[in-house]
Amino acid sequence: MAGSVPQPATWSRAWLRGQLLQLVATVSSLASLAALLDPDRIASAMGLFLVGVNGYSQFYAIYVGVRLATAGLALLAARHGNQPILGDLTALFLLAQPAGRLAAAFAIGLPTGVLLAVCAVELLAGLSLLALRPRGKFLSP
Repeated sequence: MAGSVPQPATWSRAWLRGQLLQLVATVSSLASLAALLDPDRIASAMGLFLVGVNGYSQFYAIYVGVRLATAGLALLAARHGNQPILGDLTALFLLAQPAGRLAAAFAIGLPTGVLLAVCAVELLAGLSLLALRPRGKFLSP
């Protein structure tokens, strides 16, 4: 196992991007599991109050379904590093949430507390994935 981690001097962009994609897959899976096991606590931490079947359904769609889709896409991208578009799509999934929060910031303000930290992590991970994209033509496959 120790032999699979290259020395810092030999880290490549592809290796770093693959590691970040695996981290995104793990964190997204764990976030989805936490939302699945205790939706009321997670909703409360995110500033949501779940009411009725539709409220829970919407919560599960976003915090379980979309997070699992993000995790699956990140894992697929990590396994198929020769197809950078998969990592780019993962980055777009991650960056869509801070973009939506930015749109909401103009109407009601920036998020606070835990949600602000989550937003910062999503932004950092998404931009890092794009920064670690293989060099070549812009938007090339």
